[in-house]
Amino acid sequence: MTPVKEQIDLLKKLIPDAKTVGVLYCSAESNSVLQADMAKEACKAAGLEAADYTVSSSNEIQTVVESMIGKVDVIYAPTDNMIAAGMATVAMIANENKIPIICGEEGMVKEGGLATYGINYYELGYKTGEMAAKILTEGADPASMPIEYLSTEECSLLINKETADTLGIDVSSYDADSPVSYTHLRAHETSAHL
Repeated sequence: MTPVKEQIDLLKKLIPDAKTVGVLYCSAESNSVLQADMAKEACKAAGLEAADYTVSSSNEIQTVVESMIGKVDVIYAPTDNMIAAGMATVAMIANENKIPIICGEEGMVKEGGLATYGINYYELGYKTGEMAAKILTEGADPASMPIEYLSTEECSLLINKETADTLGIDVSSYDADSPVSYTHLRAHETSAHL
């Protein structure tokens, strides 16, 4: 599970004038529906209006994103497989129309989204390995084990500086003292931690 509330908090920090959020996801992915509901709750708590923009196939992505133009100030895209696969299209349309995208995960930011406060897949895999070890070596019962999540301290902030520049969003307050990674869309470079 990604830290949805913290991602909406990040949205408010980076785009403080935002009033409307388009929550973009595939309606057939139950994990996305859950995260979208959480995002809408977090938006409501933050004083933002949120509306669903759903797709049921990759062929709909362009049309749905284009339908958001003039209706939303920012897009929130949870960890959704279909949207992640079509992120280049989402980012192209959104960035051309000055609509920032707060993403559910790092790969989407590297494809042109503005930012995420998200899970570290290495840490997630490590935690999963620890759970598997409890099952294999200690006889733990998977059915009775609690679901484990990465703590917010184990999550990382990633900002696509090139996208921020394109959108005219000042990210200079995230300086060398901040645990921020910057990535550049053009080269798809591995992000460097400052």
